[in-house]
Amino acid sequence: MSMEMARNALLWCTVLNCGLVVVWFWLYALAHEWLHRLWGRWFPLTAEQFDTINFAAMALYKVGILLFNLVPYVALRIVG
Repeated sequence: MSMEMARNALLWCTVLNCGLVVVWFWLYALAHEWLHRLWGRWFPLTAEQFDTINFAAMALYKVGILLFNLVPYVALRIVG
């Protein structure tokens, strides 16, 4: 795999993962009660616990995007 292919792959992974976070946020913001009821079938969570889990998971996912996609992409851009 060439450096250019690796850069392109990391760039597209970053774009797709950021798009997934945006969809997740909008789904959470627009369908909060429906999602809470859906997850409430399996896990007995209060609304505050549900919110905390979602925000923590979104934050962790964003950190993962930064660490595993964006930082290697920027490093390859600097090197290449």
